[in-house]
Amino acid sequence: MNPKFLAALLYRCVWLVGRLPWSWLNRLGDGLAWLWRRRDARESRVARRNLQIVYPEWLPSQREDLHRAILRTTAQQALETLRFWTRPPAENLARLRERHGEALYDQALASGKGVIVAAPHFGNWELLNQWLASRGPIAIVYAPPKSPVGDAFLLRVRGADNIRQVRAEGPAVRQLWKVLKDGGAVGILPDQQPKLGDGEFAPFFGKPALTMTLVSRLAERTGAIVLLAWCERIGPGPDFALHVQPAPAAIADPDPAIATATLNAEVERIARRDPAQYQWTYKRYTLRPPGSGEDNPYL
Repeated sequence: MNPKFLAALLYRCVWLVGRLPWSWLNRLGDGLAWLWRRRDARESRVARRNLQIVYPEWLPSQREDLHRAILRTTAQQALETLRFWTRPPAENLARLRERHGEALYDQALASGKGVIVAAPHFGNWELLNQWLASRGPIAIVYAPPKSPVGDAFLLRVRGADNIRQVRAEGPAVRQLWKVLKDGGAVGILPDQQPKLGDGEFAPFFGKPALTMTLVSRLAERTGAIVLLAWCERIGPGPDFALHVQPAPAAIADPDPAIATATLNAEVERIARRDPAQYQWTYKRYTLRPPGSGEDNPYL
């Protein structure tokens, strides 16, 4: 069956979920988090293993407390995203109760030098995408799902005005380079693990993690301005605070070891603001440094 047709059916289902009141979505999120823990689902197992890796000095009870909080915010974020994908961007952006650094982004975009937005998996990055699109055209790098239906679905729900989605594949670098040289904006999730050979191992929460060099290479070769941005959940309700900050100059260092270490340090700094809002359900450390003798910690 045509993937676009199936994606349209999936969208209708998501549309229905997105019409539920916020209070219902919160309760559903709590139930989903409870189910993940009860069944020891993949999300639960990966989050628990990541906490063992990055917080080895903590007591088991401390890690379990954070583990519960991570699953709860992860489930909430997933359901919030369904709503953001199926509601008008203007309505969604009204949830931004605080906006920090908005003028910084506008000034960088107006400079004509090109802008690279490094947006970690923290808070709700889909809401951030919509805010970025509200300021002007932006090319967003994404890893396409293996399923053609999933890919067609993402192209639909993220296909708002001003958003151009670029698949994280071979031609991507050339496309992004052109956007930046023309003074445009590019959005990259910098904490996705690249393929072995396409990145550099750098410390992340004290553990070597294969880290993309895409941000530093683009910044060094184009002279684009690099900014860090995220939408952080605040308060008891579905409210968010937008943050835009300048990245350290070393993030564009020609030495990939320096550049990736700087990038990871910034992502870690943001994640430590509220570790429960970081995407610990992602297998960040599967690939290990050659010759280290380390095995995939998730096996």
